Amino acid sequence: MDLTFLVPVFNERATVEQILRNVEDTGLAHRIIIVDDASTDGTRELLQGMVGNNPLLELHLHNHNQGKGAALRTGFAKVETDLVLVQDADLEYDPRDVANMLLPIEEGKADVVYGSRFLGGPRRSTMFWHMVANNLLTLMTNVLYNSILTDMETGYKLFRREVIQSIVIRSDRFDFEPEITAKLLKKKVRIFEVPISFNPREYSEGKKIGLRDAFAAVWALLKYRFMD
Repeated sequence: MDLTFLVPVFNERATVEQILRNVEDTGLAHRIIIVDDASTDGTRELLQGMVGNNPLLELHLHNHNQGKGAALRTGFAKVETDLVLVQDADLEYDPRDVANMLLPIEEGKADVVYGSRFLGGPRRSTMFWHMVANNLLTLMTNVLYNSILTDMETGYKLFRREVIQSIVIRSDRFDFEPEITAKLLKKKVRIFEVPISFNPREYSEGKKIGLRDAFAAVWALLKYRFMD
């Protein structure tokens, strides 16, 4: 099955070139779709130069900053391969883990695979309260949707194309994660989790998700429990 890596980008000039090399080095990418969400730090110009020299890369540009969810919505609409994986550009998630994420789909066990940061994979020890918030949001998901996920908020999500393109995504920001999880669980889509490594960066290193996004996630979980 062919795989597209979908890379949403906003002001990641320091890391985007490296993550794209890492993705290519896996040998798994049939296509790499990049959506630049109106970067202002030179990321856009760097990507435009890279795309001209690499037939694997496909670049789409937002004229103004809209958020991760909006960037993903743009990218999902462009996917033509059997599978699509969301790959953040900040080096927190390692593309070498993707081969293991593919197995449940290749074996016919799943339609969506989440890379879980809480199933024993190696990870950098940092940001205790961020971990607590993630665990509480996952617990809330499990209570509301009768599931047994370990990492709802993971940024590493792999989808069959027909599954993700059948769902209307309304979130523009980081509340994409609870929205898509809620809608998948309500549709009884088969979700499988596999352990992944995780190298979280600090806010001083450019991490963008914050307290506002945690409250938005809570609201999204409640809202999509009762509406679409």
